[in-house]
Amino acid sequence: MQSRPKLVALSGAGISAESGLKTFRDSNGLWENYRIEDVATPEAWRKDPDLVLNFYNLRRQQALGAEPNAGHLALKRLEDYYDVTIITQNVDNLHEKAGSSNVLHLHGELFKSRSTVDPELIYDIEGWELKKGDRCEKGSQLRPHIVWFGEAVPMMETAVEITEEADVFIVVGTSLVVYPAAGLVDYVRPGVPVYVVDPNVPELRARKNLTFIAEPATKGLTHLAEQLINAVR
Repeated sequence: MQSRPKLVALSGAGISAESGLKTFRDSNGLWENYRIEDVATPEAWRKDPDLVLNFYNLRRQQALGAEPNAGHLALKRLEDYYDVTIITQNVDNLHEKAGSSNVLHLHGELFKSRSTVDPELIYDIEGWELKKGDRCEKGSQLRPHIVWFGEAVPMMETAVEITEEADVFIVVGTSLVVYPAAGLVDYVRPGVPVYVVDPNVPELRARKNLTFIAEPATKGLTHLAEQLINAVR
């Protein structure tokens, strides 16, 4: 049996925004009326952990009510024809809700917490609330399992390895300005087709086999999935 082509999709906030989840790169520079520096940095956690915990509790409440859109479902459908891995910059679980099997979260996961003394200790959050006094098995306060601004991206090396194996590479819902994730495109092998789905076409260094689809994820990914499926049927 012939192995299926490897398809890798890099997803960003734009695909979640179509399910009603606001992004931190909205035009006013705020994330749900919070300054990023106040809720998404190690300094913010040290200064006011209650504010940070409350911020992510609100994000979880919002995400619990969000449903995957046609873009998420198109990526799931591609699994019937391709070996699909999604590398996402998003912390929500919409790809998983859509049924995608292989999702790598570069910036952490909203519905997980981790120890403040041992980053290997990671726990699922039941419901939406993480409280002051919730502790790991070593007695340390739990924090959101989120990669904050100023922190290393521990899954980046794995993401690079996955990207280097891609036979098809899709970029969806990201402006490609947040590094190191934006640099993944540079690891796509020469000759591999790259599709960029976004209403606002990001700037990319010229490369062959690059196709821009200036549409939102719900529309652009639906059409692209049909095209890619027909190519291997």
